[in-house]
Amino acid sequence: MNRLSTFAAALALSAALLPAHGATLQPDKSELSFTFKQMGVPVDGKFKKFEAQLDFDAKKPEAGKIAFTVDLGSVSLGDPSFDKELAGSTWFDTKRNGKATFVSTGIKPTGAGKYDVAGKLTIKGASRDVVVPITLSSGVAAGSVPIKRLDFKVGDGEWADTSVVANDVTVKFKLSFSGL
Repeated sequence: MNRLSTFAAALALSAALLPAHGATLQPDKSELSFTFKQMGVPVDGKFKKFEAQLDFDAKKPEAGKIAFTVDLGSVSLGDPSFDKELAGSTWFDTKRNGKATFVSTGIKPTGAGKYDVAGKLTIKGASRDVVVPITLSSGVAAGSVPIKRLDFKVGDGEWADTSVVANDVTVKFKLSFSGL
């Protein structure tokens, strides 16, 4: 459940690194997933719905901007009962906080086709500064970023105990864009 938040952040950062103005996210060719550990066992999930607004030029990456939104209600662990639990108030609270957002504040080139995208990730009303490393190749931005679920109030009450569900979530993304 916390992993989903991490994925949202990663997707947002990935989109920020695309090398052209007016690039359009191709959701059907893109993936936003996350991994966390429950009782020491890795659990994988994904978000099915997300969108991005991108303004990026590889010749001037520092001037680039990205805004990314993830529909938290589209989270899936592959079991409808788990997905319903994730949407509840203890985890994502999608009735009051249906979206996670990322807005970039800076893009820094770190090598050929590689960038660090800094920005604000907001989940359940909690905002944190994050930096996501991105690799850009042939219109595809890919990478992963670690996030702490409790920084975003994901997993309240008894679930705040990290001995059952770890605090660490890794968000992975592969974002395909057209018009690059």
